[in-house]
Amino acid sequence: MLSPEELLRYSRQTMLKSIGEQGQQNLKNAKVLIVGVGGLGNPVSLYLNAAGIGTIYLVDGDSIDISNLPRQILFTESHLSQGKADIAAEVLQQQNSTTTVEVLDEMLDEELADYYFPLVDLVLDCTDNIATRYLINQKCLAHKKPLIIGAATGFDGQYMFVDPNANDSACYQCLFPQSKKAPENNCQTLGILGPILAIVGGVQALQAIKFLAGNNIDTNQLNIFDGLSNSWQKLTVKKQQQCTACSSLQ
Repeated sequence: MLSPEELLRYSRQTMLKSIGEQGQQNLKNAKVLIVGVGGLGNPVSLYLNAAGIGTIYLVDGDSIDISNLPRQILFTESHLSQGKADIAAEVLQQQNSTTTVEVLDEMLDEELADYYFPLVDLVLDCTDNIATRYLINQKCLAHKKPLIIGAATGFDGQYMFVDPNANDSACYQCLFPQSKKAPENNCQTLGILGPILAIVGGVQALQAIKFLAGNNIDTNQLNIFDGLSNSWQKLTVKKQQQCTACSSLQ
């Protein structure tokens, strides 16, 4: 049951037909894991925490650098050299004291994924490391956990929803087979503009909230944003029968 304070706090959300009180209760009961508390993880965690997601796990072993500040909006100059996950958790708890934020101050590995992925309802990939993306994809498939992938470089961004519980859902390796390897592009090599991360992270959070509240989310779609033209492009991604990650899990 939602308390009177929660009904007031989330009143602008519960009045939406696609959320309602039951959807808000679903958000309160939900557990999500965010891998990466950088440019995407910042807005994603802010919006999910503000929306009333009951438990949020933050996974990141990196520390805050001055070059992070133009786009990682949770952090200030006073936070330099401190752990991203720790500081993010402190800020989020000030934003919403009714949620639970747990810190995993280390980089994701197989052991960590195998322990924590079964505990959550949804995983959000907010990393910029290709090897970690493959690991997240593989472990979400193994543990049957829905996954929302986000990425951004320069003026461009993209997101994709993967649902291992749907037989026809394409996965990350269907799009970028590990044998061929995805492009090793990230903000360190190509640069990035902060608002692009806000847009992609915002859409990741939107998809997460809709899904957790009980709405259907389309799979097999790669959504690409061009920040220079302010345009979106939607590409259909087919599940690859020869995919080494998901084809054997049907």
